[in-house]
Formats: sequence, structure tokens, C-alpha cells
Amino acid sequence: MRILVTGKNGQLGQSIHEIVNITNSGNQLSNEFIFVGREELDLSDKNNINNYFYNNGKFDVIINCAAYTAVDRAEEEQALANQVNHLAVKQLATVANRQKAKLIYLSTDYVFDGESDKPYVEKDEANPINIYGKTKLAGEDSIQKIMPTDAIIIRTSWVYSEFGNNFVKTMLRLGRERDEISVVNDQIGSPTYATDLAEVILKIVNDKEFNKTEQQTEIYHYSNHGQISWYEFAKEIFTLKNIKCNASTATTAQYKTLANRPKNSLLDNDKIQKDFGVKQQFWKDSLKICLTNI
Repeated sequence: MRILVTGKNGQLGQSIHEIVNITNSGNQLSNEFIFVGREELDLSDKNNINNYFYNNGKFDVIINCAAYTAVDRAEEEQALANQVNHLAVKQLATVANRQKAKLIYLSTDYVFDGESDKPYVEKDEANPINIYGKTKLAGEDSIQKIMPTDAIIIRTSWVYSEFGNNFVKTMLRLGRERDEISVVNDQIGSPTYATDLAEVILKIVNDKEFNKTEQQTEIYHYSNHGQISWYEFAKEIFTLKNIKCNASTATTAQYKTLANRPKNSLLDNDKIQKDFGVKQQFWKDSLKICLTNI
């Protein structure tokens, strides 16, 4: 299969690339992966998107890892966030539909308002409370309208990795620079190691049911197992790396940000485990693996 992966410089794109390189002598050998970043495929430019597909032929699968993910800046750059997370996704869905390609779209826990007292299932009502969440949900809606079959939407949460900028790397830097730090303790979720998510995506790409034609478009949730607050996450990072920074708790109200954040980002993973036999890794185990590589 010929597989296009957008967002090659992001956390997930780099994680997929690394796995493909490692397993190229194994189950990915029959697949041709094409990784593109903004320099090859600029999702902020609708003409660039059209030209890319005109010049690069047909794909069997499109994995859209690219996104506008600057949650606070999105409040001020609404048009750009909407172009990348919604309008460009609409174009990708149109292309996939025309080429009879499968589409995998990465979405977010931020499509929910966080007011639930339990993990969100795929059928729960979406109600985003910031621009980032609204544009990602608009991307989801566009896919479902254009591609009632042959697409998969995967919502995930609190993604981190060895690559790029993320909470883990920020805590490592701040923990080494400061004697103490305050971290929000009233937002809960489950961290997701990008390598684990990448492995799930590649498992789906090679799944026989997924590769059948006219499969109903579905939404899935995937995160690592367990629930913690950002404060607990920071504490574990410091413990595992033996960083002597004193972490104290803070409330969301004490941290004024442009964008509102959901209090509860927990996602129920039962559906993806049942349909694809996915194993959900415990968040602390995955964090240990990541930290050995940083």
C-alpha cells in the first residue's frame, strides 16, 4: 500500500516514522510510506494541497497527523486554526474520497467540555470550550459528511514523546532550572505516549477489516491507561529522573490562559480494544520508556 503521513515533524509523525524505520524488514515492508511536512504539503494553503495531490498521484491510506495545536494561540489565530484543523481536513477527505483511499484523522479530548464525572465514550455529546477543540470537531464533522465510509477518527489526549515540545520535556527543563514549581491539580486525564499511539495506528493500517472497502466511518478513543492530574504527572517525571524540584499544587483558576481547558479529559478505550485488539499501556510504564530516550 502507498501510505501518506502528514505532519512528519510533529510528535506523532516522527514516532510513526521511527517505528516504520525499525520494522521495515517486518510487517511494514509491503507498504510504501511517504512522510510530508509543511514544506511539502502546507495545510494552511488550500492551493498547495490541491497541487500536492495533483503532482503526487494516488494513495491507499492518508494518515493526517498534522494539526494546529497551539491551544492558547488559536484563540487569537482563529482563521489559521480553522484552515488547518477544519478546512484542510475537508480537502483531505475530498481527495481521499476521490482516490478511494482510507483516511485516518487524529482528533482530541478537547472536543468535550470536561464536565463529565466519568471517561468519555465515543457517542458522548461533543461540546468544545475553546477554538482548538471547535476546529478539531469541525474537522471530524467534515470527514463524517464527506466520507460516510472508509475513514477513522481517533481522539487522543495529553500526547507526549521524545520529539518536539510537550509537557514532559517542559517539566524536565523547568525542574532543572527551578527549585520549585506549581502545577495544576484540578484537571485530570491520561497521558498518551506518541509511540504507543503510533503503534495503534499502524496496527489499524494493517488490519484486514480496515482494508475492506466501504467500511463504515468510525470514531475511536485511545490513550494510555490510568488517570492522573497534571501535578501528579509532573511529580512522577521528577521522581523517575531524580530531579530535586519541589512541585506544589495549583488550581486552574490561578492560571489565567487565553483558552479554557476541560477539567476531565479521560477517554474510554473499550471500543478500540474490542474492534482492533489494541492493548492499552499503563501511563507510568510508557513514561519510563520515554524518559530513557530523553
